[in-house]
Amino acid sequence: MSTIGRFLEFSVRTPDILESLHFYKTLGFVELEIGDMWSHKYAVVSDGELNIGLHDRVFDAPAITFVQQNIAKHARTMSDHGFEFSFMQLDEDAFNELGFADRDGNMVTMLEARTFHLSEDANKDSLCGKWFELTLPVRDALAAGRFWAPIAPTLLEMREEPTTHMRFDADGVALGLSESIAITAPSLCFKSPDRHGLMALLEQQGMKFEKFPGFEGAFVAIHAPEGTTLYAFEEDFLGEKYEVDESGDVKDFPA
Repeated sequence: MSTIGRFLEFSVRTPDILESLHFYKTLGFVELEIGDMWSHKYAVVSDGELNIGLHDRVFDAPAITFVQQNIAKHARTMSDHGFEFSFMQLDEDAFNELGFADRDGNMVTMLEARTFHLSEDANKDSLCGKWFELTLPVRDALAAGRFWAPIAPTLLEMREEPTTHMRFDADGVALGLSESIAITAPSLCFKSPDRHGLMALLEQQGMKFEKFPGFEGAFVAIHAPEGTTLYAFEEDFLGEKYEVDESGDVKDFPA
């Protein structure tokens, strides 16, 4: 079974796009030029690696969004493998999209084409640092891993302590599956080269944040106006992990 497509954006519902735009641009993200696929208000910010789609519409959010050009054929293949779709629009005269939830209710959407244009201006890290993971809250990381393995077959890292955490390569996004009770919704994780500078900026701008939020290794949780949480870690953060070989198999992982 092939992957679900190329990572496009982290899609969030944003009742006040201007407020969210100001928040992300203050943190050093760059606004991108959008296409005309959507009829609702829409904006995208990027650091060159992570794209965040701000949508002023009601949908199951947040969602991890991928582009799969041959979406109809892929939908049939996924159905044959037991995937159940929450919604599906496949029509020659419409912008094709579909969505499904993983076993923990985290939403995934697939689109037939990109909805914004890349920019050379968005080619450096935000003030949060280097984005390294989109983290999903899961009840059982191993069970969640079995769900994701067919569509994100490369396991990058795994650790068992202090809580089980797995990281997959989902074609453009490092997807973390975390059992940490601190994670209650899909969140964005960064490695910060300037902890003191970031904290000073947050205080100066009056942003909502929480020091040492309980997510293993994070020194701050930053809360965006629409509800997204951005976690910042020290630049050298690794965490205890099991070694993963080139095939994506975990070495010496206890059965």
